[in-house]
Amino acid sequence: MRQTPLFEQHQACGGKVIDFHGWALPIQYTGIIEEHVHTRNKVSLFDCSHMGEFLIRGERSIAAFDRLVFSDIIGLRPGRCRYSAILNPQAGIVDDIIVLRLTESDLYVVTNATPLEGVARTIRAFVPRAQNLSDDTAKIDVQGPLSRDVLVRAGFAAVEPLRYYTCCRTEWRGEPILIARAGYTGELGYEMYIPNHLAGPLWETLLEFDEVQPAGLGARDTLRLEMGYTLYGQDVDESKTTLEAGMGRFIFWERGFIGRDALCVHREKHDYCVRTGIRSFTRQTPRQGQDVFHEHQVVGVVTSGSFGPSVGYGIGMAYVPAELTTPGTPLTVGPKRLAVETAAFPFYKHGTFRD
Repeated sequence: MRQTPLFEQHQACGGKVIDFHGWALPIQYTGIIEEHVHTRNKVSLFDCSHMGEFLIRGERSIAAFDRLVFSDIIGLRPGRCRYSAILNPQAGIVDDIIVLRLTESDLYVVTNATPLEGVARTIRAFVPRAQNLSDDTAKIDVQGPLSRDVLVRAGFAAVEPLRYYTCCRTEWRGEPILIARAGYTGELGYEMYIPNHLAGPLWETLLEFDEVQPAGLGARDTLRLEMGYTLYGQDVDESKTTLEAGMGRFIFWERGFIGRDALCVHREKHDYCVRTGIRSFTRQTPRQGQDVFHEHQVVGVVTSGSFGPSVGYGIGMAYVPAELTTPGTPLTVGPKRLAVETAAFPFYKHGTFRD
């Protein structure tokens, strides 16, 4: 397993480390529910250094990258971020990504860890001058309603004016770092991209604040699921299109991009299953891989499922026919036919991410 620059800090904090797609990452420290609740109320630190980062410079390189994704990247203003995805010619999702426009001539692209090698090959093929910064970059996510206050007190005054899905460059200990305000938990939060050698000192500096605790992949998963956010390799992958995954509102149809033709055919046929939320009526939970039934017939599959600590019942995601996605539609899942109903995202509606 590969170790992130924060591996020693995880051990010192008592983190229980697991193999996450070849990376040694903490699944929990004090417990998943406790870390989940702490994030919803105060501030948690998440080590996301396994993610990929690429720098794309120059007008021609940005135009080439723009053809790889379904969003309008050329029109993205400096200081803004945008959610998008790289598609294959069949419109399957190679990876869903976040793009940060640093300047008119600089893009910073953040990718998932699971498909990183394939994504790197794809980016190199279309943008030969793209710089892969992944091995030299650590990523610390600071998430929770008190995160702005903590970071300002820690000396990061640059975060104070940041709005949702914006970013800025700043410095720490005399070295340049990048901060974005996006997040994966539904709470006010910031993602800090820093040189590897600064990761440990920054982690320890932030943990000095009473409001801050470390959190692992377990809480990250329950937090994102309560918001209806997908996990690459589980809820979306190359077997799913953006229309099936519910990303249609992000597509910039007016321009050409790889996979657009296949996506147009897909849209016209409209014969596909769609990602939807499902919820139980108790603490019992849908589980990944379970069949979904409607009137005793298998109609879909669960891709994510867990108990939702902030909502108090079992929640999940499933792909089912579009006509069954109306909130409140009764379904059952799994061999014991757990009773569930479809539900709109997000399950948790009190997040502070736009505050």
